[in-house]
Amino acid sequence: MSVPVWLWLATIAGLLVLLAIDLFIVDRKPHEVTIGEAGRWVSFYIGVAVLFGLGVWYFAGGTPAGEYFAGYITEYSLSVDNLFIFLIIMSTFKVPAIHQHKVLLIGILMALVMRGIFIAVGAAVIAQFSWVFYLFGAFLIYTGYKLAFTNHDDDGEEYKENIATRVVRKIYPVTDGYQGGKSFIKIDGKRFVTPMFIVIVAIGTTDLLFALDSIPAIFGLTKEPFLVFTANAFALMGLRQLYFLLGGLLNKLIYLSIGLSVILGFIGVKLILEALHTNSLPFLNNGEPLHVPTVGIEVSLSVIIGVLLITTVASLVKVKRHPEAAKHVGASSDPGK
Repeated sequence: MSVPVWLWLATIAGLLVLLAIDLFIVDRKPHEVTIGEAGRWVSFYIGVAVLFGLGVWYFAGGTPAGEYFAGYITEYSLSVDNLFIFLIIMSTFKVPAIHQHKVLLIGILMALVMRGIFIAVGAAVIAQFSWVFYLFGAFLIYTGYKLAFTNHDDDGEEYKENIATRVVRKIYPVTDGYQGGKSFIKIDGKRFVTPMFIVIVAIGTTDLLFALDSIPAIFGLTKEPFLVFTANAFALMGLRQLYFLLGGLLNKLIYLSIGLSVILGFIGVKLILEALHTNSLPFLNNGEPLHVPTVGIEVSLSVIIGVLLITTVASLVKVKRHPEAAKHVGASSDPGK
């Protein structure tokens, strides 16, 4: 799939326009996002993502379109799991409801830029060293195993700040409370950052850590950087409204982590099979490709959708029968500390 520079520029410009419209309409007058409003925005972003995929199908064919949709669904489902952490961060820093959308918007915009850099580096490495798929595959299988067998009983623990937020606190003093929607403020001639800025940094950098497994996962579905980037972009852009729409439903998806672990493991195996099929490592089969089966995008898309449906239904049935099985988010703490 050959993607001209003008199409890259037009796509990025279109994404920026969507973000600007979102920011202008929703944050022109800060307010608590309602379920109805969130539902409309989620439908809008999913609709745009689907239309984009149909455009890929029309201009590039069914295989690239299938790769895009498989990547988009995978990234979106991994993002849903990440919402648990976002919920904990919001609770820990006591973010006012009227400013939560702005925090998510700016934090995810930061993450989108950093993911773009990750994707560019990943594509360059893959182009030079095809054996990197062995590493990606092994990493995804390990991540899937860890996700499946990690004890999730501690999901309600308080968020522990990462190195980025700690560095910000060392450079700037932090106000004790929020100053409206401001990130910076001057007090007696001295510049302070507010908890708003700390939360934005926390959201953005946390999402970057999530990219460590999601980026290799989508490269296991498509090697086209344009499809990798757009699938990530649309998944991230719809994430903010999904946060408000799902709300209390998040704690009912108790088997989501298991489903995602199966998907990551599946993509990891797919990557290794493809690496063996195009093997060039001199110490393996004398550098010749191995005759192993590979997994087509149609099978990949079916597995991803099937696993997500099964885990979602199983989660909701389990919680309905045993309400105590639902996850709980921990209590808030002082945002200025």
